[in-house]
Amino acid sequence: MAGPLYVTPGELGADAIIDAIHDGRRVVVTTTVLGEDHEVTLRHDGAIYYCDTPTRLHRHETESEMRTCIRNNGYGREDEDPNADTGDDRRDESRG
Repeated sequence: MAGPLYVTPGELGADAIIDAIHDGRRVVVTTTVLGEDHEVTLRHDGAIYYCDTPTRLHRHETESEMRTCIRNNGYGREDEDPNADTGDDRRDESRG
């Protein structure tokens, strides 16, 4: 299994984050809150999606809920389609 993937907010899109956690990786997003750096770990155990912050563990039952968390907290790049929440809809990069 590959080690954690360390990123900054907006460095990857939600698709790339979801793909990484489906591959068994933990995605660690380093955020700055009130002038201090904090790590948020995004992961999936095969059934539940987790967003582990310094103060709270968020649990999400579906990929759609996880995508919403990624978008609402600014962990993923904002240029992705906010309506692509099903997880089965993958953008076709060849269509420009």
